[in-house]
Amino acid sequence: MVAFMVFILGLAIGSFLNAFIYRLEVCKGLVLEQVKHKVKHKPSVFRGRSFCPHCGHTLAWHDLVPLLSFLMLRGRCRYCKRQISWQYPFIELTTGFLFVAIFIYSVDGRPQNILYLGYLWAITALLIGIFVYDLKHYLIPNKVVYAAISLALLWRGFEQFGFGILSLFRISDFGFWISLPFVQASITGILASAFFFAIFWFSRGRAMGFGDVKLAFLLGLFLGWPAILVALFSAFCLGAAVGLILIALRKKGLKSEVPFAPFLITGTAIAFFFGSDILNWYLGLFLV
Repeated sequence: MVAFMVFILGLAIGSFLNAFIYRLEVCKGLVLEQVKHKVKHKPSVFRGRSFCPHCGHTLAWHDLVPLLSFLMLRGRCRYCKRQISWQYPFIELTTGFLFVAIFIYSVDGRPQNILYLGYLWAITALLIGIFVYDLKHYLIPNKVVYAAISLALLWRGFEQFGFGILSLFRISDFGFWISLPFVQASITGILASAFFFAIFWFSRGRAMGFGDVKLAFLLGLFLGWPAILVALFSAFCLGAAVGLILIALRKKGLKSEVPFAPFLITGTAIAFFFGSDILNWYLGLFLV
């Protein structure tokens, strides 16, 4: 029953993410539907009633029930009958299942783990937003990635309460200081970001965008060491495999641009859930 309630929460957050992603597109001028339909005012990211992106009709509450409304309306707008993108139920379901998976993986009933769960859900929601936005527009929105970085830094700072908050400023014992989660995670984020910055710099932005540099810092901060290695390795393997498939299908060429954030975020999910097992398996190959 608790897992089911978590799934419903995930569906609701996924529904919000769909609206957030679309409104962010509108506010950045990446879609022009607000000109085509009769929306009087340009919507803000967080305020205003939801509306159909095709006809501009304001949606009622029963049009916005996550997943159920899509199924009951058979994937079409109630008012103009035009097709609703499959992105909407897909993001809702993905968010719901991820919330449940994180809940099962992370919670053992202790209060600090409940806080950790809320942190993981928030980071997950932000990463899903980055995933979809970059997939659609080949762009990582600064507002989202900076919010996620701030949240990750705040959490890493809170982790120091186990040692006492003043431990953050204890620099006389360098060994103790460098072992703090906040410092370890920050160094990991800087190293991951530096690696991507080198690719960005030497390719002059052709092989990697600067948004990926910022995203790499976030993922290093979130995962820490050595899980970030699993995430990066998985991301490059997935990117190479998908790239080869797209080239074979003649959907992309050798010089075509492919958004990399979806692969980084997928690699992060792999590292989060299976990173320890993958590392143990890999190290076991050399210890036998």
